Amino acid sequence: MIRIRELETLALRLPMGSDRTSEFESIALPHAASLLRYAIHVDDRGKAEAEDLVQETLVAAWRSFRQFEPGTNCKAWLFRILINLRYKRLRRTGRQSEVSLEAEEQHLSRPENISRNVEMRAAFARLSPEHQEVMHLAVVEGFEIREIGEMLRIPNGTVMSRLSRARAALRTVLEVVPPSHKEKQ
Repeated sequence: MIRIRELETLALRLPMGSDRTSEFESIALPHAASLLRYAIHVDDRGKAEAEDLVQETLVAAWRSFRQFEPGTNCKAWLFRILINLRYKRLRRTGRQSEVSLEAEEQHLSRPENISRNVEMRAAFARLSPEHQEVMHLAVVEGFEIREIGEMLRIPNGTVMSRLSRARAALRTVLEVVPPSHKEKQ
């Protein structure tokens, strides 16, 4: 993960006025944890790869910080950069983002591993990558529909549709009939 000292060293080597360094540190760096959380979520290659992606994102943001418009949503701007870099990596490697359902099914079938958290993660893993992405950005990161649409470059209606379908799929999978209702049936 990029540290402030590393960023200061980087600031000396990259073209941008030093007067913007403190602005970048105060506006962009606080979002590093959210970027890492999202990168870990969408990249199944491990924490080190996610940290590399976040560092690459912050360097790219630093290089183009002069294009950032003060007063706009910096977090959404950083996420757009991260998403673009992730797609670029996927295209470069020819790799598609996939979820292995077979491995998850075996994990769920062991009674000792079943808990509400595991069920939630498994249900989330069953969603398509597009639905996972929209759910994570809306629910975990707290972005509005408009912001998600701008980040993913899809219409707001598509965001709403994916979010609605993802929530419905999670509700269906996670619906648990309480034992008292089973006895009455």
